[in-house]
Amino acid sequence: MKQEYSALLQNHTWDLVPLPSNRQAVGCKWVFLVKENADGSINKFKARLVAKGFHQVHGFDFHETFSPVIKPITIRIIITLALTYNWHLFQLDVNNAFLNGILEETVYMVQPPGFEVEDKSLVCKLNKALYGVKQAPRQWFDRLKFTLLQFGFQASKCDPSLFMYKHQDQIIFLLVYVDDIIITGSSSQFIQQITDQLNSTFSLKQLGQLDYFLGIEIKHLPDKSLLMTQSKYIRDLLHKTSMAEAHPISSPMLSGCKLSKSGADLFHDPTLYRSVVGALQYATLTRPEISFAVNKVCQSWKPFSITAMCDSDWASDIDDRKSTSGSAIYLGPNLISWWSRKQQVTTRSSTEAEYRSIAHTSAELTWIKALLQELQVPFSTPVLLCDNQSAVAIAHNPVFHSRTKHMEIDVFFLFESKFYPSSFWFTTFQLWINGQMY
Repeated sequence: MKQEYSALLQNHTWDLVPLPSNRQAVGCKWVFLVKENADGSINKFKARLVAKGFHQVHGFDFHETFSPVIKPITIRIIITLALTYNWHLFQLDVNNAFLNGILEETVYMVQPPGFEVEDKSLVCKLNKALYGVKQAPRQWFDRLKFTLLQFGFQASKCDPSLFMYKHQDQIIFLLVYVDDIIITGSSSQFIQQITDQLNSTFSLKQLGQLDYFLGIEIKHLPDKSLLMTQSKYIRDLLHKTSMAEAHPISSPMLSGCKLSKSGADLFHDPTLYRSVVGALQYATLTRPEISFAVNKVCQSWKPFSITAMCDSDWASDIDDRKSTSGSAIYLGPNLISWWSRKQQVTTRSSTEAEYRSIAHTSAELTWIKALLQELQVPFSTPVLLCDNQSAVAIAHNPVFHSRTKHMEIDVFFLFESKFYPSSFWFTTFQLWINGQMY
């Protein structure tokens, strides 16, 4: 911790200032990491001061946060070119990379725990993009890109994390993934010159020949070929899922296996399933033979389901003979909207009363759908359930005759909303009507 704190001070990461009355300081905490080698042995212990960026306010503390990352296919293409032309592959690591990013916004942070000065009312006004700050990856990448362009590199138009340097008959390719860099090219001496230039601007660790990158082990074989594996990554995944003793099989998927999004959920809490499937997706970087099976289980991820149920009595009010209707709307298994109210018009039949209940529920569904789209939450087509077959038939076939033509507005609204109800009925469904459970 002391070593990290000293590095932050030497880097002039912040200035201690009074907090302005109209601003809020984000918190921070120490995070302790164990960095492992490809064989699972401990490389070193690290302590990192991390800002609680989730407290930042958009428009005040940050604006843009996007930062590109290298595409897996780009990595494979560059490694293939290096093998074809017999180029050396080198790996670099930037020390405290995010601290090189210059913040454009003014961000205030509380003093680091355990290292407060006497005047604890002072806060840290950040000058550099500390870890945890939302825009930190973007600011670091912009700084690195600016430096590389000054050195004469060109950014790829196809992958912004790939940089190319061409001078006469010399060519250098440089791949960036946050603070990890792969560099290769036609001249090892020229690569060293570029590395020295970078090291004069940023503090680098020269890790030598590429052998471990983003959890991928690269083994150099005697015939000058490379073997890319994720043995440690997969072993860790097996231990995480308590499958370390599982027997390997020749095929990653049962023949004729049929998966469907419909049906009962197998997991009460799908968090682990999603985590494992996401981890398997990353394993496909070096295991193309499992791509089909992983894609199949990915298709079984279910978006949020929206289920609405509506019902109505008919002419239950003995004073004005108006009907009372109600509905319940579920997002997944959670009840998010419910209501029970007397209808504003007197209906001439139970079908009309049920249909008006459907129309009111559709209006609520339209608003919920718009809100979820604005929140960018994926959801399946809403399902609207009603127990009156005549009302369902009118919704699917809006044909007017003497007993339904006065319902024209509700009919057209429902038709345009495209929430076509189903007559399927849940036996466990209970709805509040007239203050009672039905």
